[in-house]
Amino acid sequence: MTRTKLSIMMFLQYFVYGAWYVTAGTYLTETLKFSGSRVGLAYGAMGIAAMISPFFIGMIADRFFSSERVMAVLLVAGAALLWWVSTIHEFGAFYVILIAYALTYMPTLALANSISFDHIPDPARDFPKIRVLGTIGWIVAGIVIGKMGIEATALPMRIAAVASLVYGVFALTLPHTPPHAQGQPVSFRDVIGLDALALMKDRSFLIFVIGSFLLVIPLQFYYTFTNAFLNEVGVTAAATKMTLGQASELGFMLLMPWFLSRWGIRWIMLLGMAAWAVRYAFFAYGNAHAGMWMLYAGILIHGVCYDFFFVSGQIYVDQQATLKIRAAAQGFIAFVTLGIGNVIGSWASGVVVEAYQHTGASGVITHDWRTIWLIPAIGAVVILVLFAALFKPKTAPDPELGAAAAGVPA
Repeated sequence: MTRTKLSIMMFLQYFVYGAWYVTAGTYLTETLKFSGSRVGLAYGAMGIAAMISPFFIGMIADRFFSSERVMAVLLVAGAALLWWVSTIHEFGAFYVILIAYALTYMPTLALANSISFDHIPDPARDFPKIRVLGTIGWIVAGIVIGKMGIEATALPMRIAAVASLVYGVFALTLPHTPPHAQGQPVSFRDVIGLDALALMKDRSFLIFVIGSFLLVIPLQFYYTFTNAFLNEVGVTAAATKMTLGQASELGFMLLMPWFLSRWGIRWIMLLGMAAWAVRYAFFAYGNAHAGMWMLYAGILIHGVCYDFFFVSGQIYVDQQATLKIRAAAQGFIAFVTLGIGNVIGSWASGVVVEAYQHTGASGVITHDWRTIWLIPAIGAVVILVLFAALFKPKTAPDPELGAAAAGVPA
């Protein structure tokens, strides 16, 4: 029963996210007519929230209230705010309310992870099997939005708002996850997350954090502009086709224990970084006609891109953190990647896209997508080389994990 609830939690967590986040770029450019830099700023709102909220929410969940109750309050408030965002057409107000919504949603990503890790016996083996339901939730959201043909409308945000309300109510039924540091005094050290920052005294963890931060910058090109890119070059039902990436993510998620047991965190993350460079090269040289196979390949490689980088990173953080600071540690890596890296990457991607934007005589806006995609591809390669030279984690593959992983369904 516990595992089932955790799986449903992950499904709803990423259904809410996937329902609006993938297609927002198309809605903002085609319908609201926001410039590339403004679209980048809008996507960076989630990063701003990730920088502000996880430390405080982690501290509250660690010391004062159970994690599932904190999550329920945030999700219900978020549902109201996201619906409000869907009714706004002026950038200033849109941006402010979107940040307010992001402040309620982003902490729930770290809370969902910490709740899961708290109730499974072997995170490296069991977490991927639960987290895979999040991938399914994202896929279902993309298929629904794509089949309905509403990518350029505000309806995806409203669908996500309703799902957030349902999720908020469901959160109250999750396994009780009490604050592990309850009764301990609150200090400035707790508020700014110095307990989690102490992990960076380990050189390998420090390199992991820096590498994760740097890679997220070119990564944001994908999340911010892929849907708009595919629609512009003539790919039909782009949101639905993009779910093929999550389908591959599902397969690699289930195989993650096998890969971890044989290759270890270092090689898994290096392959993930390399996959991002390859993906952008496919996008740069593909098209909606003879080169459509390259666009499909760039989408399908998402399983390696996401699982081998983000999910393995979450597991690595859990391995390094003690039970007492687990929520704060997950919040810290969210701060670095989904926060600072997200903001810088979203802004940078918007600036680059706007720099290679062309307005035709008829007023139609097009982009030099080849140059746009080659820029993050080169960035990913540079980061890969530096990370390969410097990241030497202490954690070795567990041979027993491989035997357990043999029973994982394909």
